[in-house]
Amino acid sequence: MYEATEHLPESCVLVIFGASGDLTARKIVPALFNLTAEGRLPHRFHIVGYSRSDFPTDSFRKHMRVSLETHSRITPGEHPDALERLLENTIYCRGDYSSTSDLTALRKTLESLDKPSGSPQNRLFYFAVPPETAADLVSRLQESKLLERRAPEDAEKKGFHRVVMEKPFGHDLDSARALNAGLLKGLEENQIYRIDHYLGKETVQNIMVLRFANSIFEPVWNNRYVQNVHITVAESDGVGNRAKYFDSAGALRDVMQNHVLQLLALFAMEPPTGMNAASVRSEKAKLLGALSPLSDEELRCAVIRGQYSAGNVGGKKAVAYRSEKGIAPDSRTETFAAIRAYINNWRWSGVPFYLSTGKRLVRKLTEVAIEFKKVPHNLFAPYGSEDPAPNMLKIQVQPEERIALRIASKSPGLKMNLSAVDMELPYSSRFSSQSPEAYERLILDAIAGDPSLFASSEEIRLAWKYVMPIIEYWKNQPDPAFPNYQAGSWGPIEGKNFFREDVCYAELGKG
Repeated sequence: MYEATEHLPESCVLVIFGASGDLTARKIVPALFNLTAEGRLPHRFHIVGYSRSDFPTDSFRKHMRVSLETHSRITPGEHPDALERLLENTIYCRGDYSSTSDLTALRKTLESLDKPSGSPQNRLFYFAVPPETAADLVSRLQESKLLERRAPEDAEKKGFHRVVMEKPFGHDLDSARALNAGLLKGLEENQIYRIDHYLGKETVQNIMVLRFANSIFEPVWNNRYVQNVHITVAESDGVGNRAKYFDSAGALRDVMQNHVLQLLALFAMEPPTGMNAASVRSEKAKLLGALSPLSDEELRCAVIRGQYSAGNVGGKKAVAYRSEKGIAPDSRTETFAAIRAYINNWRWSGVPFYLSTGKRLVRKLTEVAIEFKKVPHNLFAPYGSEDPAPNMLKIQVQPEERIALRIASKSPGLKMNLSAVDMELPYSSRFSSQSPEAYERLILDAIAGDPSLFASSEEIRLAWKYVMPIIEYWKNQPDPAFPNYQAGSWGPIEGKNFFREDVCYAELGKG
């Protein structure tokens, strides 16, 4: 993991498949503009949008302007030169993903961009398309001589050819294996960048800095001092325009299998030998491989699912999941999932990790909270003081980036009363510079050739291997009593003693 701008090539062409889609408008184009405004992209950088929509290039550029006004963290009007430079270097090609003639036309466009520079052909293909089309698209690109298998040593001479893929990486373990096998028929592993935008968030990266650059934390980052760890990815929104996909996936596949387990891997992994892709990804994979397999009893008592009913979220009425547009009235899909997980290794043996994610919850929150063990003896009991609350370290990823450490302190006054107080580090007030969006960092890393913050095929395989018993168990169980939590609550666990090692989740979630 290095400063990407120090390793950028002189030139690069970014081809966006699915250029007319929502992801391109909301995330990719704003990220590219922000990088342009801050002077972080290669000296010669071109964007080629490709999709089935019938856009002349001028119309596509207008479409980009509109998306930037809504979604960019940097106001386009404040950087008119950067905006014009980005738009001038953008071309749109209409075409079908399986059409040889359309892809041949695309190849000619790329060749025309390569020739004036005289530099090696550096091409980054961004697949903002359904993942099930990825393997076939790679094959079509190779048939059209747009994409070649290139080892790292080849890239130095000929230029790099890389593919960025969005999740989901398969629907289950078998499909993930098939997808990876299909990609590797035409590509080297080092050419595939599987993007999980959570790994590009500033606070997520700071987990490693917090651990490995501060001597006060790493010595207590183990089962001798940690009581439990909570990893929460809560959303206040419903399914929005993702109803079709979400109803076929559910919370376990959509968030738990990737975002939550990736956060777990970064938090709990062993120190890597260096801050490079091979070392970091190797330790993350080892951690995921050390997750304790869920027994039949644990599948019943350590895993819970839920689905929301109508309620009130943030002062606004919210309909039940089964009343959302595009959702079947008898849908069994879970909108909430929680797991009490354990890690079978020397560092974490016996420490419960409470993993949870859900939609239509009280508020948007992504957080890692570490509760440390209580002091062994309360010295202040003779003064009438209650046992001090355990120390807690909270690393909040969103909606705000912040770190807070809860400690015990004496309350002002003549009596020896203890209070829990938080020492906080809010990023927005502490640092003058604005944190880059996750897609900015990840796109830049893909151009620079650093896959540290991208999931490896082994990490994905191990994550699917861990959640598959849950998927199979739920598939074979009777229909749960859905809905079992109200929109605007904390899910089926609210008001229940969820965070106890002896509680049976099945009783809390009724299924």
